[in-house]
Amino acid sequence: MEKKNINGVPDFTIKEYNQKQNKYCLLIPILNEGERIKKELERAKNKNIDSLVDIIICDGKSSDGSTDDELLKSYGVNTLLIKTGEGRQGAQLRMGIYYALQRGYAGIITIDGNNKDSIEDVPKFIKKLEEGYDFVQGSRFIKGGEAINTPVIRYLSVRFIHAPIISLTAHKWYTDTTNNFRAYSKEYLENENVQPLRDIFVTYELLAYLSVKADQLKMKTCEIPVKREYPKNEATPTKISPIKGNSNLMKILVKNLFHQYDVKKIERKQ
Repeated sequence: MEKKNINGVPDFTIKEYNQKQNKYCLLIPILNEGERIKKELERAKNKNIDSLVDIIICDGKSSDGSTDDELLKSYGVNTLLIKTGEGRQGAQLRMGIYYALQRGYAGIITIDGNNKDSIEDVPKFIKKLEEGYDFVQGSRFIKGGEAINTPVIRYLSVRFIHAPIISLTAHKWYTDTTNNFRAYSKEYLENENVQPLRDIFVTYELLAYLSVKADQLKMKTCEIPVKREYPKNEATPTKISPIKGNSNLMKILVKNLFHQYDVKKIERKQ
């Protein structure tokens, strides 16, 4: 099935391996994650995560065989979405959010597909969504969380640059703001003052924006402890380049701080 020409959503194709089974879904954006996504899905299968949430892969058109239909089915993946339109991670998430809302999920959990995060902690996010939270941020830096083999430069940039700027913007203290292991309620994503399905969210803008908007709107938010483990003696699995990528990320943080992604501010400009 193909979806095209939807405002704020990149063109994409849909492979549904199963019907909607659960109240919540888990969106996993990937691009050529190879063995990492296979190991992550295997861990999820071993903990029966696929029986708690519908696992939806949001693929940026991988070419490494990691999205083989039979392979994904064996790991309990419910649906594979393949982005064919423009954009990067932000576009993949918009594709996933659109599909999830159209399918009627009450909330969405997201996690990276590079096997760094404790996918076994998905039940913690479900619990918070059930308690009425609109935004739930996973953190390795709060009590009960685990930060394993975190590169020094990554630790410093998150703790002393990214988290303080996001916290200042949100008017609430957060500790692990680059972590994509998080959850959003349907009410948050469908709020007319949020509108995540916009073409301005191409790379990491959407993550920064959704990190702060719930608190700005006085919605119910929290952090919960999770584990993030970087591979030892291996290259850091990331899509952010050291110089250009981090420079662009800083620009996004500053624009977010000054409300450049806010719906009303953009409407006033128009």
